Amino acid sequence: MPFEEAALATLDFPRIRAALASRAATGLGVERAGALCPVSDAAQIGRELDELEDALFGVSLSLGGVQDVRPLVERARDGRVLTGQELLEVGYTLDAAMTVRRSVAANSRGPLLNVVQTYAGSGLSDHTLLVRRVLESIDRGGEVRDDATPKLRELRRRLGPLRDRIRERLTSTLGQWAEVLQENIITLRRDRYVLPVQANRVGQVQGIIVDSSASGQTYFVEPASITPLNNELARLLLDEEAEVRRILTELSGLVVTDEGIDATILTLGELDLIASKAALARDWRLNRPQTGPDGEYRLTEARHPLIEGAISNDITLGDTRLLLITGPNMGGKTATLKTLGLAVVMHQCGLYVAAASAILPTVQDILVDIGDEQSIEASLSTFASHLKHLREILETAGRRTLVLIDELGSGTDPQEGAALSQAIIEGLLAQDARGVITSHLAPLKLFALETPGLKNASMGFDLSALAPTYRLQVGQPGRSYALAIARRMGLPEGVMVRAEAILGPEGGLLEALLENLEQERETLKGDVERAAVARRSAEAELNRVQQERAGIEERRSELIAEASQKAETLYMNALEQVRSLRSRAREEVARPRVLEELRQLRRTAQAERPQAQAEAPRGDPLRAGSTVEVPAYGASGQVLDVRGDELVVQLGVMKVNVRRRDVRMKQEVAPRAKVKSAFVGTAPSTFQNELQLRGQHVEEAVEELRQAVGEAHALKESPLRVVHGKGQGVLRRLLRDYLKTDKRVESFNDAEPNQGGHGVTVVNIRR
Repeated sequence: MPFEEAALATLDFPRIRAALASRAATGLGVERAGALCPVSDAAQIGRELDELEDALFGVSLSLGGVQDVRPLVERARDGRVLTGQELLEVGYTLDAAMTVRRSVAANSRGPLLNVVQTYAGSGLSDHTLLVRRVLESIDRGGEVRDDATPKLRELRRRLGPLRDRIRERLTSTLGQWAEVLQENIITLRRDRYVLPVQANRVGQVQGIIVDSSASGQTYFVEPASITPLNNELARLLLDEEAEVRRILTELSGLVVTDEGIDATILTLGELDLIASKAALARDWRLNRPQTGPDGEYRLTEARHPLIEGAISNDITLGDTRLLLITGPNMGGKTATLKTLGLAVVMHQCGLYVAAASAILPTVQDILVDIGDEQSIEASLSTFASHLKHLREILETAGRRTLVLIDELGSGTDPQEGAALSQAIIEGLLAQDARGVITSHLAPLKLFALETPGLKNASMGFDLSALAPTYRLQVGQPGRSYALAIARRMGLPEGVMVRAEAILGPEGGLLEALLENLEQERETLKGDVERAAVARRSAEAELNRVQQERAGIEERRSELIAEASQKAETLYMNALEQVRSLRSRAREEVARPRVLEELRQLRRTAQAERPQAQAEAPRGDPLRAGSTVEVPAYGASGQVLDVRGDELVVQLGVMKVNVRRRDVRMKQEVAPRAKVKSAFVGTAPSTFQNELQLRGQHVEEAVEELRQAVGEAHALKESPLRVVHGKGQGVLRRLLRDYLKTDKRVESFNDAEPNQGGHGVTVVNIRR
């Protein structure tokens, strides 16, 4: 049977189950954790990993108040009447289940835990009727509430006053019977109110003996005067008991008829298991594995999850079908082998694994031969036990199984063991099996060097400290270090010399070769570390330069902002002067001179406003501001921006992008100023009949428009072109609102489509 319990126990998987069970919130979760086993269904594994991911990062699975109520449900189905406390446990559990259902429905994060939402939505049934009836009928102490039914309310309403009447009557009787009473108290025996009378004087009172004390010295007598009242009390108590039993019977029947309880209980167990998996992943710093193709294993920084402070290693199988790990004892070979086995088992149980990243296939079985399993009863030695397991492995191994063999070839003659081990490895390679094998046999190291699909590996060992490093070194066979360790442990030098002589030069050849390889590996490791240090230094220098550059750019931006602010201040000052000149212009005599000053200030202010211009390459005749002809459009215009081989040219109201080779430089000719006199004896006018207002604030634009209209009216210039752009039409609308109020404006309209359209307003000045 796949995934035999013995193999899982060999890999210490029961300890994983125990860790899960310790994190479960309910007995249902503990039961599910103890029964957890790997599966071979890739779809189920993916669904369980999705559930775990959503429990970690999406919905919170709080299962407080959940009990294992299956025995109570079975008792109810057997016809037993549940007590109030038992019904309360069922009600609290089902209420908690519906709370979880609402939480999942409200907090699920899309596709990852839609799986849990769907699962919980179908498995967690609606138990509103049963929960409401139980909580309305049973109080926290497990007693039936007074208001559970009208009849019970009426019965208990009558019981209180009746008890008061009985106590009042008995209180008056205490004085009459004072001489015969054992104690001057009223007590309750067999649900009847009585007085304690001395045994030797019981004949002196009229009443019914209800009970006696254990010593026989006291009789509890019910006075005849309260017998009718006690009888009434007993009748009411019987009616109350019958009503309470009827209520409990009805509630027990609701438990029986609620068909969704079984599914809810099972689902709660599954959700508790999912929550336990999430808690384990957080506590052990586990990560989600990815499902890969058959025969492909890629574990990065994998560690044994049950070893405190375990060293992490990279383990890869694929083109390397079998990994042969050699090296000294206690070096971590078996722990590395179990690390891979546990990762595969945990992945196929829907658990995260102890690795930084993992790509694992879905295997059908894990074939394990680890440890000493000699059996006196079965007359099996250690070697015979290994052979039994190896036979089973060879019968089953394939691409979709994982083979884990510890100490292959041990327990017998080394030469025969090596020959047998080589044959077994060849058989596993022929069956396309994947796995890890550990051994001490030197011939297998040589065999791995020349066999495709089989690769040497070793566990690191620090000879100076006589301690393993637990680092997996793939591609390098391990040394036994037997003679070196013996010499460091203080064995007599004569013994060590004799051992080396017996071993001979050929026997030590492989060890010497491995020692040279280790030295070269250490040298290469040092070179790599120095290169890494140099690279980090270069990266640090690069970061420093980039930070300096960023600082320069920041300072440049500050200077530009400062210059812009200064220009803005100058511009606003110019506007203030314009307003002053405008007020002076109302005087007829000073008007020509003021208008000329106004035009000069306006030109100066506009020139000092910051304009974004692209910096042209030194010596380049084409730059921002150059005038060019564009034959393709049959027009000429001004260059606004230079972008490498591409120019942005203003052709009338249009901006076009053209290449350098498609334009021709044009000699700029200073425009002749129109010679018009606003008044006799005034200087020639240089009035510009186009006003650029795009991108300006509304207040600035309206102010410039007002000044321009005033100049045009004074100089009898018309029409005036106001360029405000299209955009969202806000500036256009506000400027036109102003033009409607200015009496110097005769009319205004949009420009022709080829002259700017809605982006330009043509203003006709009243003459």
